[in-house]
Amino acid sequence: MAADRAALGAFLRSRRDSLTPSQAGIEPFPGPRRVPGLRREELAVLAGLSSDHYSRIEQGRQPTISEDVLEALSRALGLDSVEREHLRHLAAPVRRPPRDDSAAQRADPGLLRVLDNLDVPGLLLGRRGVVLARNTLLTAVLGAPMEPRSSFLRWLFLDPLARERIVNWADFAAPAVGAMRYEAGRHPGDRRLAALIAELSAADPDVARWWNDRGVTDRTSVGKRIAHPLAGLLEFGIESVEKPRDPDQRLVIYTAEPDSSTARNLPMLAAWESVT
Repeated sequence: MAADRAALGAFLRSRRDSLTPSQAGIEPFPGPRRVPGLRREELAVLAGLSSDHYSRIEQGRQPTISEDVLEALSRALGLDSVEREHLRHLAAPVRRPPRDDSAAQRADPGLLRVLDNLDVPGLLLGRRGVVLARNTLLTAVLGAPMEPRSSFLRWLFLDPLARERIVNWADFAAPAVGAMRYEAGRHPGDRRLAALIAELSAADPDVARWWNDRGVTDRTSVGKRIAHPLAGLLEFGIESVEKPRDPDQRLVIYTAEPDSSTARNLPMLAAWESVT
């Protein structure tokens, strides 16, 4: 089975395994059940497909899949908008031109200007979580240099400081794995991304567990709670900005509530960072 179709079948199986007949609003089909989730034939009925048609899709034997069928499967499985888009990426034609991932990605000038004018922590990320740029407040808050060309994902999962600084680390890290899966669906030929995922999965059991869950997210918009050694607890909302024609890089902005202790501490952190 081609890699793309293997990923498609695995994603569909994971979604139907997590959806019981009662959750889907149907009576279970008769006969013994090996798993609590939907059977293939139950999902086929929900989506208005024949059992054979659905089996060919899940087993990677269906060369083309129409938009109507993808929409029917999405509705039957109760997929959210990100999961629906991920399903479309996986169902795209298998033969795609190889992705040229050798050239270094350049930061978008417009997003760089926005970053330079921020008075809150900010980070410009490219493909595979590569740091394209960051401001000094970001390094002051996270306690890591985050130099351009470094990997934010390697810091998040492999540096013990990340778990120390980010109080709600798991709440933030699990969606980061889902975002990697979403990117892998968009760029199935990206060998460097595949190698990074394999590296992180081998090094961190949390990554391996979340990856095997096959959850998918577009962006990690979960708020961050930072335990800072000087400023104490800092609480941020996380916003992502990207240009419609270049979804492969995004500006991540750490926002703080006006008049909050976090907002009052940021000027102190900026001054401290400038003299260290």
